[in-house]
Amino acid sequence: MATFLYKLGRLAFRRRHFVALIWVALLTLAGVGAASAPTAASSSFSIPGTEAQKAFDLLDERVPEAKADGASARVVFKAPDGEKVTDPANKAEIQKTVTALKSGSDEVARADSPFQAKTVSKDGSTAYASVSYKVTSMELTEESRDALEKTTDEARDSGLTVEVGGDALQAMPETGATEIIGIAIAAVVLVITFGSLIAAGLPLLTALIGVGIGVSSITALASALDLGTTTSTLAMMIGLAVGIDYALFIVSRYRGELADGRDREDAAGRAVGTAGSAVVFAGLTVVIALVGLAVVNIPMLTKMGFAAAGTVVIAVLIALTLIPALLGYAGKKVKPTGEKSKVLGGGRKAKAAAAEGVAPKDNLGTRWARFVVRRPLTVLLIGVIGLGAAALPVSSLELGLPDDGAQPTSTTQRKAYDLVSDGFGPGFNGPLMTVADLKGTDDPKAAAGEITKTISGLDDVLSVAPPMINKAGDTAIISVVPSSKPSGIETENLVHSIRDAGTDIKSDTGASVMVTGSTAMNIDVSQKLNDALLPYLALVVGLAFLLLIVVFRSILVPLKAALGFLLSVLAALGAVVAVFQWGWLGSLFGVEQTGPIMSMMPIFMVGVVFGLAMDYEVFLVTRMREAYVHGERPGQAIVTGFRHGARVVSAAAVIMMAVFAGFIGSSEQMVKMIGFGLAIAVFFDAFIVRMALVPAVLALLGKKAWWLPKWLDRALPNVDVEGEGLRTAAEKDAAQEPDADREPVRV
Repeated sequence: MATFLYKLGRLAFRRRHFVALIWVALLTLAGVGAASAPTAASSSFSIPGTEAQKAFDLLDERVPEAKADGASARVVFKAPDGEKVTDPANKAEIQKTVTALKSGSDEVARADSPFQAKTVSKDGSTAYASVSYKVTSMELTEESRDALEKTTDEARDSGLTVEVGGDALQAMPETGATEIIGIAIAAVVLVITFGSLIAAGLPLLTALIGVGIGVSSITALASALDLGTTTSTLAMMIGLAVGIDYALFIVSRYRGELADGRDREDAAGRAVGTAGSAVVFAGLTVVIALVGLAVVNIPMLTKMGFAAAGTVVIAVLIALTLIPALLGYAGKKVKPTGEKSKVLGGGRKAKAAAAEGVAPKDNLGTRWARFVVRRPLTVLLIGVIGLGAAALPVSSLELGLPDDGAQPTSTTQRKAYDLVSDGFGPGFNGPLMTVADLKGTDDPKAAAGEITKTISGLDDVLSVAPPMINKAGDTAIISVVPSSKPSGIETENLVHSIRDAGTDIKSDTGASVMVTGSTAMNIDVSQKLNDALLPYLALVVGLAFLLLIVVFRSILVPLKAALGFLLSVLAALGAVVAVFQWGWLGSLFGVEQTGPIMSMMPIFMVGVVFGLAMDYEVFLVTRMREAYVHGERPGQAIVTGFRHGARVVSAAAVIMMAVFAGFIGSSEQMVKMIGFGLAIAVFFDAFIVRMALVPAVLALLGKKAWWLPKWLDRALPNVDVEGEGLRTAAEKDAAQEPDADREPVRV
């Protein structure tokens, strides 16, 4: 592989105009496609195999006019102090608003007056009108949302407090200015690392090109493939981080080859042949982790994983081709390692030192590696105990999906949620929709009445509405209001209780009972994700373990990599629990409401963090492996690996943390949590696991770390990540040069 990539790097360097033209054409094509593509018609959220989804499908078949999975809005009215919503003036204004809601959009299926639906609080201070739409929240047009907001704004002018809840106002999360700050931090770190504005600009430029192609392609295909708005957010987050990192490793190795005295074309080829091999395998581990999300069998999550994986593939291809092409354009403006540009303090001293052959001073990475090699057991114990302590909050982990109660207190959704909780009770924010299949019953009305009676006798039930039976008499819808909030454990227990009671109901009446609605759907999603976690972990870690055996030609090094990852991801989850569930330092990260951790967080972190963790493992340990293969002792190989890799890996980790931390500024709790979780996971994995635990374990193992059974060594393909083939070829060329220069002499 190293030889092939070496030739590819040299070709891209020589044919830089052609390579640059291809990538510019791809970026233009993706941009035009995104601009001309139709707006995505829908982005459905279906969970195949769950009871909640089966109930939705049954209602679509038998009661299509109910639009059970359509968008909904709850317009909450609160009278001024000392007044009631039933006062003539207030009642007239509310009725006027409901009429305006009905006529405000063609997508409105129905709007129920609180006085007809009897949704007025006992004290008369609060009421709410329910609005149902013919389409899902993802299909709802901006015109319908604008009409809803305009109508409620006019109602506020009358003196009523009016707020809107439900998923009708669901919009694309805003990440805020902190995302730009993250990129700015990345730029500063690159300048410090390379000591050159040109060298620092290349990774940023190529990463932005890669993300531009990836996100534009997702936008262009969104309508055809039913891709959601969160898909591009994840692709941008991952693509930007790995794009900068991969380019950083190639440029860093290029500067190192220049420092060894190679000409620029050969240096570009060798950088792609060596560091590029590590980029390919690091990218493969990320792709495996993201594509593996398909195991969960949630279409939305699968699409997110494939889209992000596609962006990672683009980042790898750009690093292998566009980076050497741009290095050809940069020429002498990219300095060898150890030299800085004149702007940043470089110049004659650096050149003089290089000319005199003065050995570079030990850097911080070298000194740290020697310290770890001298005291490996101490470093190992401190690191493991520290990460173990950070992981302790995981024992209190509560999973769920966020509702309007997790929204910032400044939003109308959160205000509506609080008004309903205060006026009616928390359970009214998440009523359960119980669907009864009455097709096999002798007396449908009696069966529906029996179901209602049974549910009314369960714990944590506040009220049960009379059953609504369709015209065919084969399906009933029963609305159940819990006593607890939608995300509470009591509500989850109630859902399970209704489903358990359904077994007895079926045996007695022949009717099948299913629970659906947003609350039940959230519970089913959480359960499905929990059930898929172990199979997903086994698949992803197992495939990556086999891949790393091929890369490192060792059993213990990949095993250590996997165990270190598990430790760092547990510690990161512990930090997420402490901040978002317990509220520790919550104000620092803009957490206004604590609650359960998003149910997809564990499996999402396992997928993304594993791929990123293996990046650092591959980049750092391949340099150690390279030094060991070339004859250095195990301890010295660790120091050599840190001399060349520690600074670059540290810079890559800081950049990735900055990019992820930029998403903490999002207005959406889910995006905020993902950004924080990934940023803290990168910190734990890069600076504690890879920088401390990895060299400590390798120092303790010595030569045993690189042991591989002979039969397995013969069976595995030789991918030559260390570039041994390039070195052998160079030695052969050097040996042949004297003969090649001789001229025949006649005697």
